[in-house]
Amino acid sequence: MDFVRGLVVRALAGRDKGGFFTVLEASDDMAVICNGKRRSLEHPKRKKQKHLLITKTILEEGSLQTNREIRHALRPFEGKGCFPQEEATVCRNRT
Repeated sequence: MDFVRGLVVRALAGRDKGGFFTVLEASDDMAVICNGKRRSLEHPKRKKQKHLLITKTILEEGSLQTNREIRHALRPFEGKGCFPQEEATVCRNRT
């Protein structure tokens, strides 16, 4: 899957490691990401694509308009610490 606007990704390296973000734009090897909180729409983060893990979720364009909408759309990912669709296989140690 290619990096497209609205794709939900997880940071694999850096101080943002483990956090979920959405892609705002992507080039050959870089992606501009934000999560609406520390990395807002006004101050997004440029990150190499090799440091990002792709999920199967793409957010609608309507949920990328404000920081509040982005935070709300990413909330299901942040709460569990794993991908919602892979909870049974990835997070076995959670009860």
